[in-house]
Amino acid sequence: MSTAKAGLPGPAGVWAGSFRLQDSGLVRDAAAELDELGYGVLWFPGGTSRTFDVASTLLSGTRRSMVATGIANIWVNPPAEAAARTASLNAQHGNRFLLGLGVSHQPMVEQLRPGEWRSPLDAMSTYLDELSRGRPVVPRRSMVLAALGPKMLDLARSRTAGTHPYLVTPDQTAAIRDRIGPGALVAVEQGVVLDSAASSGRATARKALEMYLGLPNYVSNWKRAGFTSDDVAGGGSDRLVDALIARGSPAQVVSRVREHLSAGADHVCLQVLGFPGTTLPRQAWRELASALELRA
Repeated sequence: MSTAKAGLPGPAGVWAGSFRLQDSGLVRDAAAELDELGYGVLWFPGGTSRTFDVASTLLSGTRRSMVATGIANIWVNPPAEAAARTASLNAQHGNRFLLGLGVSHQPMVEQLRPGEWRSPLDAMSTYLDELSRGRPVVPRRSMVLAALGPKMLDLARSRTAGTHPYLVTPDQTAAIRDRIGPGALVAVEQGVVLDSAASSGRATARKALEMYLGLPNYVSNWKRAGFTSDDVAGGGSDRLVDALIARGSPAQVVSRVREHLSAGADHVCLQVLGFPGTTLPRQAWRELASALELRA
């Protein structure tokens, strides 16, 4: 599989919430294997106060792979801390850390910080202003935004290296590339269910989508792409589930990765679904690496 452009080492990576396990030894060991398997970037959700400690653990276990937050919540990670830790991690680990930033979701922010939610675009613009004015400054090449809507994509293009879209189809990837232009990074998350049985595979995919079907920003984005109210009701239609989650054999997953790359993605990070959040699905990662021919 051809090498990604825009500064990321390779077209495929891994996205895993289980990288946030408290047992740093297990995480470091898994990261070392993923590095050897050829995954270009290790992504993890950074919506906690431990974001930069997790990144440090992953970086310490790798030699070539980059590490990225997908995403660091701007309501949880103060800009001064984000800037200082980003600079420190990149200085210690050869500029292998990428700070992915996002505005999270209104219901979650209201629960965490009652009354503080405001326009996502304004909140992100202010956060980026603080990163650019502080000391140290975070260079734009070291940041991406979790952007789906057109205005946030414009901000990603003008202020950062690009975007990290989550839960999008290849057709949406093409639309994102068209909006963000040829020079910006598009690093797409792709959910994966390694189960060829339609019934059980879709059940696993639906469970993973359950929370997102109740979040307005995702629902609005899918409707912009042509999905209907019926598609997002009742746990999601088969059409929506199959479009968002790659299901089947490792070879079938590779086919979906190639669709995203052909549509304009620079990099696709694979999130293996169907495992408890405390599990590092290492055998699945091995099978996918082999199918992707990362070391070929």
